[in-house]
Amino acid sequence: MSSSRPAADTDPLATLNPAQREAVEYGIGAARAHERAALLVIAGAGSGKTNTLAHRVAHLVANGADPRRILMLTFSRRASAEMTRRVSRLLSRRLGLRSDAAESCLDWAGTFHAIGARLLRDFAERIGLAPTFTIHDREDSADLLNLARHELGFSAKARRFPTKGSCLAIYSRVVNTTDELDAVLKASFPWCLEWEADLKKLFGAYVVAKQAQNILDYDDLLLWWAQLMEVPELAAEVAARFDHVLVDEYQDTNRLQAAILLALRPDGRGLTVVGDDAQSIYSFRAATVRNILDFPAQFAEAARVVTLDRNYRSTKPILDAANAVIGLAAERFTKNLWTERESTARPRIVTVYDEAEQARYVAGAVLERRETGTPLKRQAVLFRSSSHSAQLEIELTRRNIPFVKFGGLKFLEAAHIKDLLSVLRWADNPRNRLAGFRVMQMLAGIGPATAGKVLDAMDASATPWLAFDVFEPSAAAAGEWAGLRALMQALRTPAGWPAEVEQIRRWYTPLMERRFDDAAVRETDLLQLESIAATYRNRERFLTELTLDPPDASSDESGVPLRDDDYLILSTIHSAKGQEWEAVHLLNAVDGCLPSDMATGSEAEIEEERRLLYVAMTRAKDALHLVVPQRFHVTQQAPGGDRHVLAARTRFVPAGLLALFEQASWPPPSPLSREAAALAREAARRPVVDVAARLRGRWS
Repeated sequence: MSSSRPAADTDPLATLNPAQREAVEYGIGAARAHERAALLVIAGAGSGKTNTLAHRVAHLVANGADPRRILMLTFSRRASAEMTRRVSRLLSRRLGLRSDAAESCLDWAGTFHAIGARLLRDFAERIGLAPTFTIHDREDSADLLNLARHELGFSAKARRFPTKGSCLAIYSRVVNTTDELDAVLKASFPWCLEWEADLKKLFGAYVVAKQAQNILDYDDLLLWWAQLMEVPELAAEVAARFDHVLVDEYQDTNRLQAAILLALRPDGRGLTVVGDDAQSIYSFRAATVRNILDFPAQFAEAARVVTLDRNYRSTKPILDAANAVIGLAAERFTKNLWTERESTARPRIVTVYDEAEQARYVAGAVLERRETGTPLKRQAVLFRSSSHSAQLEIELTRRNIPFVKFGGLKFLEAAHIKDLLSVLRWADNPRNRLAGFRVMQMLAGIGPATAGKVLDAMDASATPWLAFDVFEPSAAAAGEWAGLRALMQALRTPAGWPAEVEQIRRWYTPLMERRFDDAAVRETDLLQLESIAATYRNRERFLTELTLDPPDASSDESGVPLRDDDYLILSTIHSAKGQEWEAVHLLNAVDGCLPSDMATGSEAEIEEERRLLYVAMTRAKDALHLVVPQRFHVTQQAPGGDRHVLAARTRFVPAGLLALFEQASWPPPSPLSREAAALAREAARRPVVDVAARLRGRWS
């Protein structure tokens, strides 16, 4: 690896604006050694947040920091990979390193959950955890919780007990908010209050089952890490691994994550967090805006705050409107985004009759903009809830406008993918009952009773695989059982990664062909999974990171493949965060939809809904349309008649802000000639029937 510096006759930070440069240079270098407080970077929408953070990491390394002792925490594996690539390119230019060599040094970049999993494996035996633990995804966690629910007899109660999904949501919220069960039930699940005692018993049984099977769920990765950090000597040992800790999207952290960070850097030194309180929109995941609002005062020496308020994305009229909307927030870090992108086009508020007219308006506007040179891919339609786009999807389909909607079946939720991964997880942890149960029942002649009998024998044995190897199935299952036994023996002495995945795929393909009509299509997914596996260094890292941050698409139950090279983007506002498009249409900008009528129970909920609108508005670069349907048809009422409710413009755009928008109605009224208008007025003056005379005559 070459470490010679290139001739540096240019300023490596010359492309940064003054605020970005201040954030990058803070506390780095001899001249700034006195700057030791934690750093909070308030990065407004479109202000170059990722570029600034990447420059800071590169600047640290260029000034002598060991990249192997830098911890970078993000909220998705893709964000981590992008950050690592950017830092590597910067280091390549500044230090003359090969970009792949620079990237390999940034070993501690990842999501909170992925980094937590790595540290827990390192410290496992010192906190009473086997280092070979399996990580359950959400679906497997719900299934295991459901087993405990059934064993406790709660599924047979006379009154409807919460479903496994509801139970997992309650458990997850208790863990991530660090609140007591009764407080969580009162605040978020009031319909489950009567089951508080039973839920407490259920969650206790669930924890016991996880520990018996050497399993951690998604929330445990934070919970166990936070527990580890409560032990002073272990916390000091973890903290000593890192000289610098940098956190992206800090406004999206929950209380557990904030506690972990404060334990890593109790005095704030070497800690940098970047985020935007105005984009804190994930309270449903237990994120709390208080983490970023309270951050400056959490250390003995108050944190330094640097604000990035220059926006490189949107035009000035769009920013003026967005600033005005968020300016009415009850509490925030004061900032007003500004830009050099001038424009005469104000964002539009378009009033339409109902949701059907809204769909027709948006479809027409999208096609019109396409004809003037903006591809469909550079346009987006955003909405508060996924159901809001139903009418539009019908209209787009009718007009043959291709579109992609963010969401749908996840890759790891497809049956054939779960089958293959279950084999790998079982090989990794023989006490993983869910994985073993699924694998054995793929075989002809093996049902739940037989699978349970094998798993019970494995649980009772000090050497689980020996109990598996000596089991003799019925004659009907003997052939396929021998193949499974040989496979599991081979996986215990693997031929090398990722050859194990290919071994499982070859064993599984005949079973898949028997189980699914579209096996050929599913085979493509398995090959894709094999390719993904090759990008990981070993089985443990593959299973961990694929579970925590899975791909989005799958052929399982999918529709006709998209064959268009251009398509419109439909997305919830939550899914749109971090994205940008030239033109954005926001559906249902009315009270009841934004804010949602399900999110107005407290001031905190209403303020988050305001931030949702702000996030939606700041996705637009050149054009922004807020569409306001006046009537919503009610389908839950008795059939017959015109059941509807009238809607009002969202409260977040009060009358005092309307001057910042262009107001329009759609469809516009048809223009009449002067002569036709005069005839219409004269006709209007002539009564067709004198109802008043009729009513008087009734009583004469």
